[in-house]
Amino acid sequence: MPGAEATPDLSLIALFLHAHFIVKLVMLGLMAASIWSWAIIINKAMMLRAMKARMNEFEDTFWSGQSLDELYRSLHQKTTDGFAALFVAAMGEWRRTFEGSGRGFASLQTRIDKVLDVSISREVERLESKLLVLATIASVGPYIGLFGTVFGIMTTFRSIAASKNTSLAVVAPGIAEALFATAIALVAAIPANIFYNKFVKDVSRTQGRLESFADEFSAILSRQIDERAGQPPARGAA
Repeated sequence: MPGAEATPDLSLIALFLHAHFIVKLVMLGLMAASIWSWAIIINKAMMLRAMKARMNEFEDTFWSGQSLDELYRSLHQKTTDGFAALFVAAMGEWRRTFEGSGRGFASLQTRIDKVLDVSISREVERLESKLLVLATIASVGPYIGLFGTVFGIMTTFRSIAASKNTSLAVVAPGIAEALFATAIALVAAIPANIFYNKFVKDVSRTQGRLESFADEFSAILSRQIDERAGQPPARGAA
C-alpha cells in the first residue's frame, strides 16, 4: 500500500552487514572460535578413535604369546603411542640394563615403574592438548556474545532516541542485530562444551587403560627380574 513502511530485511547476512562495527568484530571473533572449535573436535575425535584401535590391536598382539624381545624389535624403531609407547619405554630400560654392565639390577623395577609413569603422563598430556581451548570457548563465548548484544542494544536505543521513532520497523532490526551476536556465541559454545566433557571422559578412560596395562606389564617384568635374581651366578663370575 502507498505510504506503508518498508519491511525490514532481517536475513542473517543483512543483520551482520548492518550491525555496528564493534558488534561485527564480536561476531567475526565468535565465528572464528566456532571454526577453531570444530577443527579441534574433529581432530581430537579422529585421534582418540585411531589410538583406541591401535591399543586394541597391540593388546591382542601382546597377549598372543609372542616373545617380548621380538615385539620390541618390531616396534622400537617406529613412532608409537598408547600401550605400544609404554611397552617400548619399559623394554628399552630393561634391555639397557641387561645389555650394559648389568649394574643397577636391584633398582631396575623402580626405574621401570618410573619410566611407565612418565610415559603415561606424556600420553595423557598429548591427548589433553587443545582441550583447554574448547573449555575456554565453552565458558567465555557466551559472555563475549552477551557483550555484543548489550553493545548492539545500546546503539539501537541511541538511534531510536536520535530519530524519535519507536515503530517496530525501526526497533526490530537493531534488536535482531544485537541478539544475533548471542546466537552465534551459543552456536560456538554449546558444541565446545558438549565435546569437551566427552573428550575429558574419553581421556580419563584411556588413562585408566594405560595404567592397568602398565601395572600388568610391570608385574610381568617383576617376575622375570625375580627369576633372574634367583639364578646362580655363572661359572667364572667373581
